[in-house]
Amino acid sequence: MPELRSFIRWLIIGSLAGGVIGLTGTLFHLCSGTAESLRERHPWLLLCLPLAGVFISFFYDIMKYSHDKGTNLVLLAVRDNKTMGIRHAACIFVASVVTHLCGGSSGREGASLQIGAALGSFAGRKLHFSEDNRRIMTMCCMSAMFAAVFGTPVTAALFSMEVISVGIFYYSAIVPCSVAALTASWISLQFGITHLSMEVALPESGPVSYLKTALLGVLCAVLSVIFCASMSLALKLFRKIKNHMLRAGLGGILVIILTFAVGSYDYNGTGGAMILKAFEERPFALAFAIKLLFTVITLCSGYKGGEIFPVFFIGSSFGSFLAPLFGLPLSMGAAVGMTALFCGVTNCPVASVVLSVELFGGEGLPFFILACAVSYMLSGYRGLYSEQKIVYSKLRTKFINRRIGDKVE
Repeated sequence: MPELRSFIRWLIIGSLAGGVIGLTGTLFHLCSGTAESLRERHPWLLLCLPLAGVFISFFYDIMKYSHDKGTNLVLLAVRDNKTMGIRHAACIFVASVVTHLCGGSSGREGASLQIGAALGSFAGRKLHFSEDNRRIMTMCCMSAMFAAVFGTPVTAALFSMEVISVGIFYYSAIVPCSVAALTASWISLQFGITHLSMEVALPESGPVSYLKTALLGVLCAVLSVIFCASMSLALKLFRKIKNHMLRAGLGGILVIILTFAVGSYDYNGTGGAMILKAFEERPFALAFAIKLLFTVITLCSGYKGGEIFPVFFIGSSFGSFLAPLFGLPLSMGAAVGMTALFCGVTNCPVASVVLSVELFGGEGLPFFILACAVSYMLSGYRGLYSEQKIVYSKLRTKFINRRIGDKVE
């Protein structure tokens, strides 16, 4: 039976990939976490951020990777079988750790997707896989790396299959992605890696609570459009500076100025502590906007890491601040903000809903699926990844096959 042979093959490959990538993800989590802890203990490291930007640019030059496309290359590696390799993995690993060490506002998950995809693409070529199997191998390793770094294996498996082309799932990868993600997540736990853990107070189910949740989803959709548009605009502005070392140095100087202007280091780094805090106390009204600004400058000027953790910071702060205005518990607002904004910027409603279950439990599922559905539909055809394809319309059962940002009638 060809199905049985394929199943056994991918079961073995998924387990092996999960083991190798699980160890890689654990190492990346430890290195980036240690770098951020060092910066928190030694705030003066922030002053080195412009030099860190110059180093990152120089490092990419000597690795012959100066025209890096970031997470967009991951999408191309799966959809169009574009080549990624060890050099890409090394570049994003080192650059992300350096960014965290010196206080750039970025996350780990975007970097983890790139590292996993690069290693998967490399392994697929070296093992002489067919083009289709190389694509599956790439998604498999993406799932494993995301799971090891963030600790949500089901979300990791689904996200890798959903993010490439909006409107379809790459179901052919479901066994290797699931096995690899579960294996990698288990391995990271054996090394004592801890992940976000929050408790959410839920309102009583009913039309009024659902309406409030839907309205919060609407606002998260608007915020997702603002965030994606800001990233696109800032990238165009920074690219007017042709010298990428100068561009990164200027971005670092702007982050330093902003840090001293707001008088707090809360907006540097991943912001994990602030995410947890948003579930317990109402944040400053403009906390989400400040983090958005820090993140846009950091990532668009050439620093590395990822957008997802900052999205969680922005969404949780936004939702937590608005929750009392809607008569919702703070933690409920923070949780809805996190998942709905994540859905709006990634165009991945299924992964977003599953993320809410893995992070907050299943009791609030009706609220989270409503918020994500609203955010997905109203965020339009924008997203963080310009190479993401919108295969099917968000408004009707119609094949459109457009890239993010293209005008859709």
